[in-house]
Amino acid sequence: MSKVFDLIEKEKHRQKFGLEMIPSENYTSENVMAANGSILTNKYSEGHPGQRYYGGNEIIDEIERYAQDLANKLFKTEHAIVQPHSGSPANLAVALELAGPGGVTLGLDLVAGGHLTHGAVASWTGKLFDAKTYGVNQETGRIDLEEVRKIAREVKPKMIWVGTTAYPYQLDYKGFGEIADEVGAFLVADTSHISGLIVTGLHPDPVPYVHVITTTTHKTLRGPRGAIILITKKGLEKDPDLAKRLEKSVMPGLQGGPHDHQTAAIAIALEEAMDPSFKDYTEQVIKNTKILAEELGCESETHLILKDLKEYGFGMGYQAQFALEEVGITVNRNTVPGEEASAFYPSGIRLGTPALTTRGMGIKEMRQIGDWMHVVVEVIRDREDRLEGLYQIKRLREIAGEVRKMAKGFPVPGME
Repeated sequence: MSKVFDLIEKEKHRQKFGLEMIPSENYTSENVMAANGSILTNKYSEGHPGQRYYGGNEIIDEIERYAQDLANKLFKTEHAIVQPHSGSPANLAVALELAGPGGVTLGLDLVAGGHLTHGAVASWTGKLFDAKTYGVNQETGRIDLEEVRKIAREVKPKMIWVGTTAYPYQLDYKGFGEIADEVGAFLVADTSHISGLIVTGLHPDPVPYVHVITTTTHKTLRGPRGAIILITKKGLEKDPDLAKRLEKSVMPGLQGGPHDHQTAAIAIALEEAMDPSFKDYTEQVIKNTKILAEELGCESETHLILKDLKEYGFGMGYQAQFALEEVGITVNRNTVPGEEASAFYPSGIRLGTPALTTRGMGIKEMRQIGDWMHVVVEVIRDREDRLEGLYQIKRLREIAGEVRKMAKGFPVPGME
């Protein structure tokens, strides 16, 4: 057997016997995996449906059009582009077309919970554009729309991002829409984290207020790695050519042929999101997250929790990530509003419940996980009496066994 398959088996074991709690991760269905690993990977289909540069794409056209139709039906939008290979190039394609190189963009600051592609210095979106940012209220941790309005009036952005990657609260799309209209900017909602919640009515809907939506297709949508760009009625009213402009920005602007196996897998995931059971799933995600947040002493209105660990020591997010991984709980270290440490050694951790909820875990398991996490960070906290922490290492070994036992009792799609 190839070494690669040996390593896949090891990763399968890790996923099966651990608790995946990074909020951008989830488990796809077996059908999604089957489509993603199908013979469609053999085809090259550069171009768009009905306008391919290669022959033999009649069936591929049907698959892509079907995926587009499903996306528009699910999100209630006017036009869908399902070709972006992932979320970051989708965002770049939108920004390049709507703001243009050197154009002014406005997005949530990375440290405050925004995404790299919304204008962070480390991203090309922070280099190609005149990227301005807004933050959050340091006391509440929430976006202050009056601050956003003030900045927008000052910098006159061509486009405004309303989207997050480490923000546990619901978003006021109506308020953002009013600001964008006032300054004449395109408003783009990056719903990558919360699309599954939006399409099931568990988060406010951006469609009436924004011009464009971008989203990845994994996370709470439980699809394959990929992305969709959606154009709303309001977007077409602002620019009737908007859909065509964005299609061309994706291809030939940024990429050649789409990944047809990925497109098919996205279509399967969208079908699944239309099933009534998907709303049951997202409702349980919200319930699980609220309970876990309570256990950890913080708040959440979505699938995501941002836990500030400053009280445990400086840059404790880095240590907490690795300590939790040692007991089988996977989270990611993350900056928090007002971060005093660095992005690599930050003060917080980011976690969520989509993957565990897919496995069938509920309130009981969330309370137990919250208790384990509390013990782990207590053990590693910065303290004068180092021996006190060392005495508790035995407890960490016990927790590792308990985590493994819990995980063993819940199936993982595609592994059973």
